[in-house]
Amino acid sequence: MKTFLSIAVISCTLLLANFMVANSNDVETVVKEVPPYAKWGGIAMQKTKEKYPKASIIDYLHIGREEGTDRSTEKFKLWLREGDREFGIFIDITFDRQTEQILNITLTETPR
Repeated sequence: MKTFLSIAVISCTLLLANFMVANSNDVETVVKEVPPYAKWGGIAMQKTKEKYPKASIIDYLHIGREEGTDRSTEKFKLWLREGDREFGIFIDITFDRQTEQILNITLTETPR
């Protein structure tokens, strides 16, 4: 009986340890780093909502960053729906690399 009880305790301990390791691995895969362009993406969405207050943003794409010596430009494309109409908006946010002060924001509408 002691042998059976010992085996049962060991088995439960191993199962519990395996469960805890599996769950900690799941948590690690879910937690991801915030991308460096996230701040600029939030600004792009905010400016789009200001210009198109009745539209819904249904898709978001970070195109990339153009690096300059003093300034950089983050480029995004947002897809909007306003009633029956769907259209894209290209947003370029140019900022000072040192201070991250925004120098220019352009929004260009596109049918594709």
